[in-house]
Amino acid sequence: MDEHNRTTRSELAMPLNGLFALGILYTLYLAHQIVLPITLAALTSLLLFPLVKKAQEKARIPRVLSALVLVLLVLAAMAGVGATVATPAVEWAQKAPQGISRLLVGDSDIVSQIGKVSESARRVEESVGDLSQNPDSTSSTVVLQTDSWRDQVLNKAQNFVAGLALALALTYFLLVGGDRIILNLVRQLPREQRRNVLRIARDSQQQIAQFLAVLSLSNVLVGTTTGLVSWAVGLPDPAVWGLVAGLARFIPYLGVILTTTLLTIVSAISLDTFWMMTVAPLSYLLMTSTIGFFIEPWIHGFRMAINPVIIFVSIFFWGWLWGPVGVLMAVPLMTVIQVVLKQIPKLRPIYKVIAR
Repeated sequence: MDEHNRTTRSELAMPLNGLFALGILYTLYLAHQIVLPITLAALTSLLLFPLVKKAQEKARIPRVLSALVLVLLVLAAMAGVGATVATPAVEWAQKAPQGISRLLVGDSDIVSQIGKVSESARRVEESVGDLSQNPDSTSSTVVLQTDSWRDQVLNKAQNFVAGLALALALTYFLLVGGDRIILNLVRQLPREQRRNVLRIARDSQQQIAQFLAVLSLSNVLVGTTTGLVSWAVGLPDPAVWGLVAGLARFIPYLGVILTTTLLTIVSAISLDTFWMMTVAPLSYLLMTSTIGFFIEPWIHGFRMAINPVIIFVSIFFWGWLWGPVGVLMAVPLMTVIQVVLKQIPKLRPIYKVIAR
């Protein structure tokens, strides 16, 4: 009987685990407006906690004060970047379609054909409008009420501001007392497991904070240098391209391809000589390759040792789950998952499977 019960439990284990995983996935997708700010706050607190700890130990600055200063600096940096980039980004978004069309088709017959199609479509719309206004017509007009794009943008902006406020507030409280939660959790465990759990938590926090700090600083360096190079060669709105270069580097492979393509298109549209067109994209490629292959591993000695297929799948997964923010957070989240899997003995086989 006991053997039969054990067999039945083992047979039910996999389906139950699958249902549990699907439940977690559905919860992450359905509650993304809450889960996403919490995840962002956790990653930000991991990045900033070493600074708060050093300020308390060396300068005797209370955590309440140092955490508040760091959160305000993050908010000021985001506001400054947004104010600097918003107007140029809108202007470029208006000019980009015309510039790309000129780059691709120029003044060829395709342009005239597109113009003829547009004129024909306009005449059809006028004819349909005349029929709808004819009083003798027996047809009825159905009007569908939909939200305008302005309402949609305003709604998304409100959700973004609310999520950002929640993430910053939670970051502050995690910086002030997040380690107390871990200590209280450890106290509930058996005595023989407390030391191992504390070691895993501290090592994971140290490695994750180190990796995120180096990655963030290198991305700031890449973005600043790209902006300066773009300004030097005469590209319009160099601050926009510096910001794109810095943020896109959080996305392995795809970010580099995207930034290089954008810099190439903008250079071809804006500049006249061929060698000037190649300065910005080639400088970006050289700089990001040098930092990614030599400087970052030399600084922290910890590279993403995950199979590129897993990285691509994680980018698409987090992008599908949480949108553009999920795409940017894919690498930091995979870093956290990798470190946790490596530190816990029972989960180490999974780490060996996804490792390169």
